[in-house]
Amino acid sequence: MTFVDDVREAVRAIPAGSVASYGDVGRRVGVGPRQVGRAMSLLDETVPWWRVVYADGTPPSCHGGRAPDLLGAEATPMRGALVDMARARHRWTP
Repeated sequence: MTFVDDVREAVRAIPAGSVASYGDVGRRVGVGPRQVGRAMSLLDETVPWWRVVYADGTPPSCHGGRAPDLLGAEATPMRGALVDMARARHRWTP
């Protein structure tokens, strides 16, 4: 498996209503957050891309800015326009 495959599997493991930062995903698969961003750009729409946000909770602006609506549809905890990372951050089990 490539690191892109690893990123795909990590993102698919994030449940609806939860998020992970690019850094969280990177730590999970052993790469940096920028590499996660690059991998995310290569993934198709079947991967829940909107569940990967910036460390401060800012949703991604790609895909026509649809992330806030998709996060809202999943009842992801928000604080204004930002994801409430304290409540929404996914924590993988080892």
